[in-house]
Amino acid sequence: MRNVLVLLAVLAAGAAQADPRGLWLTASGNLEVRIEPCGAALCGNVARVLANQSMSRPGEAMSADAQPAYAGMPLLSDFVPSAHRATADGERVATEWRGRLFNRENGKTYDCLMSLGPAGELQLRAYVGLPLFGRTQAWRRLSQEAQ
Repeated sequence: MRNVLVLLAVLAAGAAQADPRGLWLTASGNLEVRIEPCGAALCGNVARVLANQSMSRPGEAMSADAQPAYAGMPLLSDFVPSAHRATADGERVATEWRGRLFNRENGKTYDCLMSLGPAGELQLRAYVGLPLFGRTQAWRRLSQEAQ
């Protein structure tokens, strides 16, 4: 019985970790972003601005023509599940989401794949045309929303 309870706890933890909802620190450390449902999709808005450093050139200030971040600023939009896996009880769980990512440094919006990495980091692969031609960045989880 104890082994069954341990297995159920591990499966529940894995399912919770597969959910990207929550508060994340961007790869540059500039922003805290809250990912939450918006209609049938997931979206991510700036929860807090921490710094104004370049996202592509670490340690440098953002260019003067870059859009300044503000609380509530939308960065991630329209993320819907694009890949799934089956759990032990046959439930389908999303493992990847496809949507759009706004880059405030150049003012462009890119197609983007979002998934959770093996260490629980949020992996965002922004691209033009095909994901093969994209760039991946990892965000660190700060907190997870109640499921």
